[in-house]
Amino acid sequence: MTEELKNGRLIRASDVRHLCGDVSDMWLWRRLHDEQTRDETFPKPVYISKRRFWREAEVVAWLDGHDAAAE
Repeated sequence: MTEELKNGRLIRASDVRHLCGDVSDMWLWRRLHDEQTRDETFPKPVYISKRRFWREAEVVAWLDGHDAAAE
């Protein structure tokens, strides 16, 4: 079993966008690359055959921490 599968379910970018409130693909790109809006705590994707996947547990944990910080 690969390391990615051992650490939980992998989800596509469209699923991440939906979990984050139906945000755009550009929103995801900015969290990862843009110097002004980059978020170092945002989960990094796993690349499989040039496609991006995220560990669902990491995205949910980021959302929980992000929501807690906003309160």
